[in-house]
Amino acid sequence: MTLKERMDALARVPVFSGLSRRSLERIARIAQDLELPAGQVLIEPRAKGSGMFVLLDGAVTVGARGNRARELGPGDIVGELALLTPDALRTARVRAKTPVRCLAISRGDFRRILADEPNVAIQVLETVATRLASPL
Repeated sequence: MTLKERMDALARVPVFSGLSRRSLERIARIAQDLELPAGQVLIEPRAKGSGMFVLLDGAVTVGARGNRARELGPGDIVGELALLTPDALRTARVRAKTPVRCLAISRGDFRRILADEPNVAIQVLETVATRLASPL
């Protein structure tokens, strides 16, 4: 995926949609392309979190102990809590329902951007708060 394609994909994701081209470019440069076959686990509960994933194509199921699983797809993010809680363990299992194409962003890289881009921090926090406030 080219840098421009990554920037365009990020611009369509609600968490990043209001950012400047410069900010999108910074995020696109640190993101790693990742493709998963259907059935592969992306996030395992109780594993140490190292970053987040921006879903570009395909669908994943997210299931946390005691809650009903939900499906997420293009434009959604998963693993965002790992960006904000350095020693926290993952709380849900995320499995590819279909083949998935996503961008992986490490905690360290993203935290450097958050320091310079408060709008990104606010949008990620809103996403986290919304998920914590509503049951799966």
